[in-house]
Amino acid sequence: MSSSPSSSSAPEPGAAPTGPGQRPADRPDPYGPGMEVRRAVLGDDHVDRASASIDDFTAEFQEFITRYAWGEVWTRPAIDRRTRSVVTLTALVGGGHLDELAFHTRAALRNGLTPVEIKEVLLQTAIYCGVPAANSAFKVAQQVIREETGPQE
Repeated sequence: MSSSPSSSSAPEPGAAPTGPGQRPADRPDPYGPGMEVRRAVLGDDHVDRASASIDDFTAEFQEFITRYAWGEVWTRPAIDRRTRSVVTLTALVGGGHLDELAFHTRAALRNGLTPVEIKEVLLQTAIYCGVPAANSAFKVAQQVIREETGPQE
């Protein structure tokens, strides 16, 4: 069966060639929207601290995560920020990334998850990511939730 021109991976006739690091002229740079979402989700204080520590070694990485994680992925309309927070918490528990889990727990609260919903996410991770990972995650999230909302019973 022959493939139609629309299913080809070749560029459209007349389109400007693109290579690594280049984007079509009609596609806006996602850095600005990425920074807006990053600030909305993580908070200005967190982003300001991260920005203040940028140096020659980390500058490209900070630009990369702002442009692609925040500008290309977190801005997509198919799922809301609450759902993205659930996915992010789960991935961080599974990967054992507890430092990131702390500020993404804050972000989850900012994105509208309740402490009860965060608890349910962490209980679910115990089944699919392992009890030791969830145990560590509960300790991190408990501390963050206490800092952000007061003691939980």
